[in-house]
Amino acid sequence: MFKHILVPTDGSELSRATAKRAVSFAKECGARITVFFAKPEYPIAYFGEGALIDPTTPEKFAELADQQANEYLGEVQKECAEAGVECSLTSATSDVPYEAIIEAAEKSGCDLIFMASHGRRGISGFLLGSETNKVLTHSKVPVLVYR
Repeated sequence: MFKHILVPTDGSELSRATAKRAVSFAKECGARITVFFAKPEYPIAYFGEGALIDPTTPEKFAELADQQANEYLGEVQKECAEAGVECSLTSATSDVPYEAIIEAAEKSGCDLIFMASHGRRGISGFLLGSETNKVLTHSKVPVLVYR
């Protein structure tokens, strides 16, 4: 059925639980996994005519984002290794995670995106939106939402 699954992670407990289920699902259907993390862009806040720059340099910020990506991706890679599921890792810098997730799935040739839902409903879900909802709305690759 599915042969290549993209598993986006943000390091949250919900994301970790979803990744574990994705690994189990991949093992059951004989699929491989590509784990993805969207690294944040360097924040610059604008106030009036001038920019308020974060005291961290862009280089240091990128280094910290890379460390975070390696930590989160490594956790899922370990789960895959223990389950005997083929795994590759990828990340991209983006402040629009849903777009980065869709792009990663397309570039990697994935035939399924397996991701978490935070379960927000009603007005909070509408106002806050969710990356999962945005992926569902915009992706041409099928999406399996695990809650």
